[in-house]
Amino acid sequence: MGVVEFLYHPDTVLTASDLETLALNLLAAIPIPGVEGCGFDSGIIRQTLLQAAVDQKSIKAVTDTTRGSYSDDYTLKQLHTVPADDLEAAVNDIFAQQAAMILGPGPRIICLDFVDIHYHGCPHTDGGELCHTKPRDGTSKCHRYLAGFVLCRAKPLVIAVTPVRGDEPTSDAVERLLDHVAALPFTVAGLLADRGFYNGASIERLDAVAPVALPIVRRGKQMAEKLDTTVSYWTEYVMYKGSERELRFPLAVCVSYQQGNRGKHGLLVRAYVACDLTDRTPKEVEALYQKRSAIETAFRTMREARARTSTTNPAVRLLFILVSFLLRNLWAIVRWGVLATPRRGGRALPVWFRFEVFREWVDHALDDTLSRKWEAPTNGVGIPATYSELDAG
Repeated sequence: MGVVEFLYHPDTVLTASDLETLALNLLAAIPIPGVEGCGFDSGIIRQTLLQAAVDQKSIKAVTDTTRGSYSDDYTLKQLHTVPADDLEAAVNDIFAQQAAMILGPGPRIICLDFVDIHYHGCPHTDGGELCHTKPRDGTSKCHRYLAGFVLCRAKPLVIAVTPVRGDEPTSDAVERLLDHVAALPFTVAGLLADRGFYNGASIERLDAVAPVALPIVRRGKQMAEKLDTTVSYWTEYVMYKGSERELRFPLAVCVSYQQGNRGKHGLLVRAYVACDLTDRTPKEVEALYQKRSAIETAFRTMREARARTSTTNPAVRLLFILVSFLLRNLWAIVRWGVLATPRRGGRALPVWFRFEVFREWVDHALDDTLSRKWEAPTNGVGIPATYSELDAG
């Protein structure tokens, strides 16, 4: 039975070896030009990469303790040949294939968010590679990635990812992500984003694709006047008023009572950019936006399958991030497609098959099948007593 065919016609049991095979099949689509152009086994490189991901270890930690792997220097040398643009294109093609596998053609709501990986090192080539975020562990520098996530309880897939540079506008990253979204096998019913997308260019690009909901940034006299209310209502907001960049969009202003939540009382006023959503009430817009909280769970599980590295190379770091998203998607696909019990109203997901369990199974299969192959002939003399012999030779 073929690797992918197993997902469509599974055997009577699912084994750790099945999961390992499915995971390695995904990684086989990742281009590693260095190893593919020589006589070494690219499968061993991919097994090492998979082991590092599921164990949340570095490549060196894996090669030092795992049989059948090449040295960490050689493995990292090959991973450094991965071209970032080709990698992004290849993995986003896989995301589209995964979406086609278990998501129907019907309209879907997509959540957008940034993933920040804090970083203490120096730039690889230029400072524009790094972004800045809230300080943590003594640094505010980070490598940033923009991800799209399908809002679906049973099949919550990550469907697009792109790296973000610190010296580029947010809207450029949004445009790249939307290009990936355009290749998906379903229509987009809506886009939910956070405050990081609250700028004119990003709003325009998002609005050109689908209805948009995102919270505003509280600044300026005009916004303060809009929020000075005790009732929910619709209004229009003008961004960059009077300039060439002037942008008008519907603003959903929502008022609620805090009722002692977190020890707070009184009115709570929130406002949302709500393009093409004026057929709903402001409260319905807020309820729609709050559904995007599911993306936090998706990103948390992604971090549980991210290989560790100290390299400055953004392409290798992107590789590790994309592998973690691929594994998380594979877990969601297997959970729903192979293990969930069919029933009226939708499949019953197996609560025991957590992402942690998925990683443990893959880890077990890798440890159980690899055998050490670090072998080389010796010179037969060892270290000479003096270096004169070496000088003479």
